[in-house]
Amino acid sequence: MIAQHAFLEALAAEHPRPVLFATLSGAHLYGFPSEDSDFDLRGVHLMSPDDLFSLAEPKETIIQSGVREGHEIDLVTHDARKFFNLMLKPNGYVLEQLFSPLVVHSSPEHDELRALGRRCITRHHAHHYLGFARNQWELFRKETPPRVKPLLYVYRVLLTGIHLMRTGNIEANLIRLNESLCLPRIADLIQIKSSGAEDVTLHHSEITAHENEYARLVDQLEHAGAISTLPDAPTARDGLDDMLIRLRWKTIQTTYGI
Repeated sequence: MIAQHAFLEALAAEHPRPVLFATLSGAHLYGFPSEDSDFDLRGVHLMSPDDLFSLAEPKETIIQSGVREGHEIDLVTHDARKFFNLMLKPNGYVLEQLFSPLVVHSSPEHDELRALGRRCITRHHAHHYLGFARNQWELFRKETPPRVKPLLYVYRVLLTGIHLMRTGNIEANLIRLNESLCLPRIADLIQIKSSGAEDVTLHHSEITAHENEYARLVDQLEHAGAISTLPDAPTARDGLDDMLIRLRWKTIQTTYGI
């Protein structure tokens, strides 16, 4: 899929800062893109020495949006220090970006960061996914009429959290996540979303069944988190600190030729 969209690589190559990696997130990563889905790219860049040394507050996040070959594209990258600190928190979202198999741009540092990322996974990521799911559910319930897309995001978040607590592995693709659970409602929703548009809606008569499924999966995630054997805290802080220092020195040496 990536090979069919060389303009994504071009966008990453045009980034104003050196990029460690850029991957696809959003509906493409989650396994239910529509023909009109945006391309959501996420990644890590290295701040320039001028930004590091300046009195001004450094800009740690760079956002680039636009249209390429008729596609809406959104590229968001964080400076390495900001991203590394996010990895040390129970933030599943940044780990999903790091481990996304839909790689637009990579580097040896990307591989090193993935190895360190595995040591950032803890049982407390269950709280991240529970909170994320509740927020997505509230957004879904506020819509009139309710759309399929936000409901799929609810299911994706819950199943990712359950899978992570049970296996210790990051998996964000809802199709693969549902291979073991075989929930028919999810398969039907994916089919509707993938063959339709971003704004396809549900009939109100279907809501009660999804409410019951949502409550059941929340219970499953809470239980999976409670009995998980994952570590209580990340063990990658020293490794990330060492990597950041090496990256900073490399940037300085490259910029100033020393």
